[in-house]
Amino acid sequence: MAQRISRDELKKKIDENLVTVLEALPAQYYNDKHLPGALNLPHDQVDALAPTLLPNKDAEIAVYCANSPCPNSGIAADRLVELGYTNVYEYYEGKDDWVEAGLPTESVA
Repeated sequence: MAQRISRDELKKKIDENLVTVLEALPAQYYNDKHLPGALNLPHDQVDALAPTLLPNKDAEIAVYCANSPCPNSGIAADRLVELGYTNVYEYYEGKDDWVEAGLPTESVA
């Protein structure tokens, strides 16, 4: 099971380039707005995309989705652990929490 990571911890890891951030929502939500530097890994495509997006199974990885009621980040994070990834975090509060805190996001043009 993935460990939880707080917004402040995640922001620090992003700022220091210490973590690969993954959004576990479908592409249209990712394209609209995502955390800085995040990659899109929909929860139902983990098996297909993880080997290419995440070649280092020991790298720090943080997975998020929309908010705490959204199950996608937990599904994706737990699957990554099952696939042998050793340093997986879940940002349980998700993108809504990040945006409400006034932190920056990116969009796909």
